Amino acid sequence: MKPSKLIAPFKSTPATSSLTAAVAIAGALVAGSLSAEPLMLVTEAEARASMEAGELPTPRSLPPPGAPRIELLSPDIKTPIAVPTRIELKFSGSAPAEPRPESFKALYGSFRVDITQRLLGVAKVTKDGINVNEAALPSGKHQLVLILTDTLGREAQQVVSFTVR
Repeated sequence: MKPSKLIAPFKSTPATSSLTAAVAIAGALVAGSLSAEPLMLVTEAEARASMEAGELPTPRSLPPPGAPRIELLSPDIKTPIAVPTRIELKFSGSAPAEPRPESFKALYGSFRVDITQRLLGVAKVTKDGINVNEAALPSGKHQLVLILTDTLGREAQQVVSFTVR
């Protein structure tokens, strides 16, 4: 099929670029990818199934010497947390190695549901860490397994247990 001669070829200008961006943002808002709602890390069903299955076993082995470190800066999980909450993780490595942000994984609960892509939908992982402005979880007890490797291939795993009120 030949293109119609009635339709002129599209030429991008500053005005059409702005319009294209506005249409893309509007489409994303309608689709829900840019929402004012907090990120729901897990569904009610995932949380319920994980709570029914019980807690994850505590790791019995130590990470290899020099493995990267994952530090939970926020929220304070010593007491039950309210949602939505900010999640801030800080990564650090031992020279000469650096954390590999592309290796970061976040697994949820007893079934280790991979929620990494859910986090990456609203936050960027860097070699320094990750910051999620607003995250939500259903009320109850939760566990996350955070995994990170460094440029020398050493892996760190951290289990984070907390309660949402």
